[in-house]
Amino acid sequence: MIKSFLILMNFSILLVASQQIVLVVADDFNTSSAKLECFEGSKKVFSSIKVNLGRRGLGWGLGELELERKHTDVIKYEGDKKAPAGVFKLSSIFGYSKSNNFNMPYLFTSKNLICVDDSKSKNYNTIINIQKEKPKSFEFMKRDDAQYELGIVVEHNKNAINQRGSCIFLHVQKEKATGTAGCTSMTLENLEQIASWLNAGKNPILIQIPKSSSFEILKLYPQLYSSEILQKN
Repeated sequence: MIKSFLILMNFSILLVASQQIVLVVADDFNTSSAKLECFEGSKKVFSSIKVNLGRRGLGWGLGELELERKHTDVIKYEGDKKAPAGVFKLSSIFGYSKSNNFNMPYLFTSKNLICVDDSKSKNYNTIINIQKEKPKSFEFMKRDDAQYELGIVVEHNKNAINQRGSCIFLHVQKEKATGTAGCTSMTLENLEQIASWLNAGKNPILIQIPKSSSFEILKLYPQLYSSEILQKN
């Protein structure tokens, strides 16, 4: 009973505290594309945009709360090429530029900055400076392409549970309508607009779901009722 009360209390705090919501809705778990809207309170702040999900669609991730799911629904795991579905905090912004005017913590992606996707490493699902003893598997945050020119860190699997997925970001798309390895991607222009709007003091979150979860999200977040991409019936 006490545990259930604490979960409800923490969730109530999340509902009240999250003034900025990035909402991503896909038709189902299997599609690699979706639509995105941004809300501050009940106000939609930008036009809807198209984004890319994992090449194999969505899988339930580990976020701030557990939404209702069927026993047949897919769960996200490391390397499955699925973007995580759920509710997640947006914690920081990273990029190739040393200077910034963002209202979020910022990470400059130097050549020594990596994100660890080795689930056996003590630094699994963590962005760190490369060390003498390198993890068996990681990705450089300073890439040879523009995909990480700007990005937003999604707090998926923040407790680093083994094999449940790592290094999840909102980042620049490789090409139009091209799925990702598990992140959510879009044009640099759209990403710059979102990153400039985000404010750490407004506790921004990402809600990323299939349309089948729309009714539950509308019950939990009634401020999203004006959304054009949530299914309301």
